[in-house]
Amino acid sequence: MAQRSLVLFGHGARDPRWAEPFRRLQQLTQAQMPEVSVSLAFLELMEPRLPELVKQLVQDGCSEVTIVPIFFGQGGHVLRDLPVMVDQLRQDYPDVAIRSVAAVGEDAEVLNAIARYCIGSLKA
Repeated sequence: MAQRSLVLFGHGARDPRWAEPFRRLQQLTQAQMPEVSVSLAFLELMEPRLPELVKQLVQDGCSEVTIVPIFFGQGGHVLRDLPVMVDQLRQDYPDVAIRSVAAVGEDAEVLNAIARYCIGSLKA
Protein backbone atom coordinates (compact mmCIF):
# COMPACT_ATOMS: atom_id res chain seq x y z
CA MET A 1 0.00 0.00 0.00
CA ALA A 2 1.21 3.48 -0.82
CA GLN A 3 2.05 5.58 2.21
CA ARG A 4 0.21 8.51 0.64
CA SER A 5 -3.52 8.40 -0.06
CA LEU A 6 -5.84 10.67 -1.95
CA VAL A 7 -9.47 10.29 -0.95
CA LEU A 8 -12.12 11.61 -3.31
CA PHE A 9 -15.01 12.45 -1.00
CA GLY A 10 -18.56 12.66 -2.34
CA HIS A 11 -22.01 12.98 -0.87
CA GLY A 12 -23.47 9.60 -1.84
CA ALA A 13 -26.88 8.71 -3.24
CA ARG A 14 -29.42 5.91 -3.14
CA ASP A 15 -28.99 5.11 -6.83
CA PRO A 16 -25.63 3.37 -7.37
CA ARG A 17 -25.43 4.82 -10.90
CA TRP A 18 -24.86 8.23 -9.33
CA ALA A 19 -21.34 7.16 -8.33
CA GLU A 20 -20.20 6.20 -11.84
CA PRO A 21 -18.59 9.56 -12.67
CA PHE A 22 -16.81 9.43 -9.31
CA ARG A 23 -15.48 5.95 -10.10
CA ARG A 24 -14.23 7.16 -13.48
CA LEU A 25 -12.58 10.14 -11.77
CA GLN A 26 -10.95 7.78 -9.27
CA GLN A 27 -9.65 5.56 -12.09
CA LEU A 28 -8.34 8.52 -14.12
CA THR A 29 -6.62 9.98 -11.08
CA GLN A 30 -5.13 6.65 -10.03
CA ALA A 31 -3.76 6.06 -13.53
CA GLN A 32 -1.95 9.42 -13.38
CA MET A 33 -0.56 8.80 -9.87
CA PRO A 34 0.26 5.09 -9.52
CA GLU A 35 2.48 5.76 -6.51
CA VAL A 36 -0.47 7.12 -4.50
CA SER A 37 -3.52 5.18 -3.35
CA VAL A 38 -6.62 6.90 -4.78
CA SER A 39 -9.91 5.94 -3.13
CA LEU A 40 -13.54 7.00 -2.98
CA ALA A 41 -15.43 7.70 0.23
CA PHE A 42 -18.91 9.02 0.84
CA LEU A 43 -20.70 11.11 3.44
CA GLU A 44 -23.86 9.04 3.44
CA LEU A 45 -26.03 6.54 1.57
CA MET A 46 -23.02 4.76 -0.02
CA GLU A 47 -20.01 2.81 1.14
CA PRO A 48 -17.32 3.21 2.15
CA ARG A 49 -17.91 6.08 4.50
CA LEU A 50 -14.95 8.32 5.19
CA PRO A 51 -14.14 7.09 8.72
CA GLU A 52 -14.20 3.43 7.66
CA LEU A 53 -12.04 4.09 4.61
CA VAL A 54 -9.43 6.04 6.58
CA LYS A 55 -9.35 3.29 9.21
CA GLN A 56 -8.59 0.75 6.47
CA LEU A 57 -5.95 3.00 4.88
CA VAL A 58 -4.19 3.42 8.22
CA GLN A 59 -4.33 -0.33 8.88
CA ASP A 60 -2.73 -0.82 5.46
CA GLY A 61 0.16 1.47 6.40
CA CYS A 62 -0.91 4.83 5.03
CA SER A 63 0.80 7.77 6.77
CA GLU A 64 -0.63 10.71 4.79
CA VAL A 65 -4.26 11.25 3.72
CA THR A 66 -5.49 14.12 1.58
CA ILE A 67 -9.27 14.45 1.28
CA VAL A 68 -10.65 16.15 -1.82
CA PRO A 69 -14.35 17.06 -1.52
CA ILE A 70 -15.93 16.34 -4.90
CA PHE A 71 -18.59 18.97 -4.33
CA PHE A 72 -19.36 21.89 -6.59
CA GLY A 73 -19.21 24.40 -3.75
CA GLN A 74 -18.49 24.87 -0.08
CA GLY A 75 -21.98 24.03 1.24
CA GLY A 76 -22.97 22.79 4.66
CA HIS A 77 -21.48 19.33 4.27
CA VAL A 78 -18.08 20.72 3.34
CA LEU A 79 -18.16 23.62 5.79
CA ARG A 80 -19.65 21.82 8.81
CA ASP A 81 -19.75 18.03 8.47
CA LEU A 82 -16.37 17.38 6.88
CA PRO A 83 -14.31 19.45 9.34
CA VAL A 84 -15.88 17.57 12.26
CA MET A 85 -15.05 14.24 10.63
CA VAL A 86 -11.49 15.34 9.84
CA ASP A 87 -10.95 16.54 13.42
CA GLN A 88 -12.17 13.18 14.73
CA LEU A 89 -9.91 11.31 12.30
CA ARG A 90 -6.93 13.37 13.47
CA GLN A 91 -7.74 12.45 17.06
CA ASP A 92 -8.17 8.78 16.15
CA TYR A 93 -4.93 8.65 14.13
CA PRO A 94 -2.53 11.24 15.58
CA ASP A 95 0.46 9.75 13.74
CA VAL A 96 -1.19 10.18 10.33
CA ALA A 97 -1.10 13.50 8.46
CA ILE A 98 -4.74 14.13 7.50
CA ARG A 99 -5.77 17.19 5.56
CA SER A 100 -8.74 18.36 3.56
CA VAL A 101 -8.66 20.78 0.65
CA ALA A 102 -11.33 23.05 -0.83
CA ALA A 103 -14.23 21.61 -2.80
CA VAL A 104 -13.33 20.97 -6.45
CA GLY A 105 -15.90 23.48 -7.64
CA GLU A 106 -13.99 26.25 -5.86
CA ASP A 107 -10.95 25.74 -8.11
CA ALA A 108 -10.53 28.15 -11.06
CA GLU A 109 -9.21 25.42 -13.38
CA VAL A 110 -12.22 23.22 -12.65
CA LEU A 111 -14.61 26.09 -13.28
CA ASN A 112 -12.82 26.94 -16.52
CA ALA A 113 -13.08 23.31 -17.67
CA ILE A 114 -16.80 23.33 -16.91
CA ALA A 115 -17.19 26.65 -18.74
CA ARG A 116 -15.41 25.15 -21.79
CA TYR A 117 -17.80 22.20 -21.68
CA CYS A 118 -20.82 24.53 -21.46
CA ILE A 119 -19.55 26.66 -24.35
CA GLY A 120 -18.86 23.51 -26.37
CA SER A 121 -22.44 22.42 -25.92
CA LEU A 122 -23.48 25.24 -28.26
CA LYS A 123 -21.43 23.65 -31.02
CA ALA A 124 -23.01 20.25 -30.64
